[in-house]
Amino acid sequence: EAWIMEVENFQIRTDLALESQERIRKNNENLRGIDFEENLRENGITVSVVTISTENAAKSMGRPKGKYITIEAPQMSSEDKDYHREVSNEFARVLLELIDGKGIKRHELGILVVGLGNRDVTPDALGPQVVDNLFITRHIMKEYGKYACGQEITNRISGLVPGVMAQTGMECVEIIRGVVNETKPDVVITIDALAARSTKRLGRTIQITDTGIVPGSGVGNHRNAINKESLGIPVISIGVPTVVDAATIVSDAVST
Repeated sequence: EAWIMEVENFQIRTDLALESQERIRKNNENLRGIDFEENLRENGITVSVVTISTENAAKSMGRPKGKYITIEAPQMSSEDKDYHREVSNEFARVLLELIDGKGIKRHELGILVVGLGNRDVTPDALGPQVVDNLFITRHIMKEYGKYACGQEITNRISGLVPGVMAQTGMECVEIIRGVVNETKPDVVITIDALAARSTKRLGRTIQITDTGIVPGSGVGNHRNAINKESLGIPVISIGVPTVVDAATIVSDAVST
């Protein structure tokens, strides 16, 4: 039983603010500066909002002050196009709310989408694969104007896959900062694979936050932060859990 207690007390890494909030609540820590709101939609999708408003709360949570919105969709990993459309609509609503909250004019934005991660490593390839499937419009609009995309209002979308330091010898934020200075987007949206505490959240959860991101933090490989302070423009980060600690698998097996 001693090893079971050791596993349960092991500090498992997580990139999800929702899980950090659950840990604090489980430990009965009454901490000011953390607000939590949870809404269950009729389609079974749960939208949770964790807001960190004080430095003390940020230290306890192990993440910067800001808003962390989590969409939990238990059936997201299944092949159900109608369900995926509902998740997409919920995701779009949350993303637009965050953009509006930054005081940015929603239409005809310059948006740089950055796919973080290593495309050669399956659980870390989410960001690059998302950028591969984007409808990139910046070059078309620069050459032919906004009506070339067949819509009256079109955002200028550009994409970047900076790779990882082992491939480039550069911090991701250095590459992104150079592109931001050259192309002058209004907002940066990063997409990355996350680490979770619960195996049930793998591939079934989306976290959207207005605080930026520290690449590699979920697996203990902290890099320089990608945020408004480092880039000079608002950064919205999107992530989906694709990895868990081995201790998580053991812990889940023990508790079932």
